[in-house]
Amino acid sequence: MAHVGFVGVGRMGANMARRLQDKGYRITAVHDRNQQAADELSRELGCEAVETPARVAELSEVVVTVVSDDAAMHDIYREGESNSLLAHAKGRLFINCATVSPDVHIATEQVVERHEGASLEACMASSITQARQGTLYLMCAGKESVFERARPLLEVMSARLRYIGRTGEAAKVKALVNMVMNCNTAALAEGLGLGAALGVDLTMLREVFSQTGAASRVLETDGEDMQARAHDCYFSAAHATKDSGIALGLAATVGLTLPLAEATHRQYQRLVAAGRGDLDKSAIAELTFKGRHQ
Repeated sequence: MAHVGFVGVGRMGANMARRLQDKGYRITAVHDRNQQAADELSRELGCEAVETPARVAELSEVVVTVVSDDAAMHDIYREGESNSLLAHAKGRLFINCATVSPDVHIATEQVVERHEGASLEACMASSITQARQGTLYLMCAGKESVFERARPLLEVMSARLRYIGRTGEAAKVKALVNMVMNCNTAALAEGLGLGAALGVDLTMLREVFSQTGAASRVLETDGEDMQARAHDCYFSAAHATKDSGIALGLAATVGLTLPLAEATHRQYQRLVAAGRGDLDKSAIAELTFKGRHQ
């Protein structure tokens, strides 16, 4: 089994590392901007909590990155920096799982290859629970030979594994997945919020939704939470905001206007501005239920 390191061990990264260790992979090193998170996971898994991405690459054959945004990806792959993953890129396989812009994945592949490593885009359409259980939905892009090299590890982490094509293509699909999911979430919040204001029994309403054209995956995962105001984080409102923004950026490049996606993005921006970005995306209901928001 390959020695695997992680850069980014928040909720998703930490559970992916646990899953791989359960299945016999040796987790060698973890790094996170939140040092406490890295320290706690390193004690649990018996690996090193290191101060730099470079040290993760030095100790590992495979490096899985799960960082927050485009800027974070640029930082960990910065050329000319001794602390960067590129300091020990030669011969390494980098699997990049964060939802970032397609252009960032393309630039990452190019810079890794200049340093004689290999890079694969592996976008996740799943939540924390699936990361721990090894049932992620993974959409991968890059050179097919690199995908095949990574396949044994990816299969341990996923229930569904799909190769999309050249680098950047999986990121486009992931942006569309999250854009539609976020629109569905906002629409569900409005439907339940209006139902509550009209005095409709929401448990009954959710059941009717599930049996009609109002049914959706979001209804299954978020409907009860919206009703109960239970917004423990599985996919944060801050990430929903970022991901809808990526999709709208892609729309701008091809001259499309997406009014529903734009309205949803504004709603999530409001939620983040209100200091609730760390809540689950279901917390958008706090903006639509009468009497919940200021």
